Formats: sequence, C-alpha cells, structure tokens
Amino acid sequence: MSAEVDAYLAALPEDQHRALTDLRATLRALLPDHIECLSYAMPGFRQPGPKGKMVAGYAAFARHLGLYPHSGSVIPQIDCTPFKTSKSGVLFTPERPLPASLIARIVAVRQDELAAGYGRRG
Repeated sequence: MSAEVDAYLAALPEDQHRALTDLRATLRALLPDHIECLSYAMPGFRQPGPKGKMVAGYAAFARHLGLYPHSGSVIPQIDCTPFKTSKSGVLFTPERPLPASLIARIVAVRQDELAAGYGRRG
C-alpha cells in the first residue's frame, strides 16, 4: 500500500473516500502485480518494472470522481453508458459508482493497448 495514496484518500470527504477506496480495491484485484503510485497528482497503478507505464488512475473533484486509463484512445472504444465520459476518462459519483465489469473492461483495453506497444518510441 502506498502511503501517498492513503494520504490522498484520507483527505477526501467520507462519501468520496469510500467510493475511491472501493475503486482502489477493484483495481488492485485486477492488477495484483502492478505498482501503486501517484501520477499527475492522482492515485493509480503502473506496470511493474523501472519503466512501467501507467495503466489506470483515479481522482476526486468537487462534483465528480473519475477513472482515467492514461490514454486518449481507450474510453472512446468502450460503451460507458450511462456514465459521462471525456476522451481521457469516465466520470461517476459516490452515489453511482462504476460497475466492476466496466472497470475491468477499461483496464483490459488499456493493457491490450500497452501490450501492443502503444506509446513506445521507435
């Protein structure tokens, strides 16, 4: 467990803390060998190894929470209905968390993208 991530979550209002703690647990279960860290000031998980790429991050904002696969091409490939999306993430609230199946799909698409070499420089 990352002390930085614990501190990030501890600073949130209780409803956001609960929702993101649940999301964290789901991501940890999907990415058991990955490294928990902060990237772009948000908690997330990156591939193991010194040059491991970010797989997914999450964050709290004033009016919503978000899950971000650190790629602008993942979310457009997935039907995230009824959740609001941007090119870079899917937004949700503590009252309406993301289903585990949607989280798993986002992570799988991101992992497939990384396995195919997305983001590598020749």
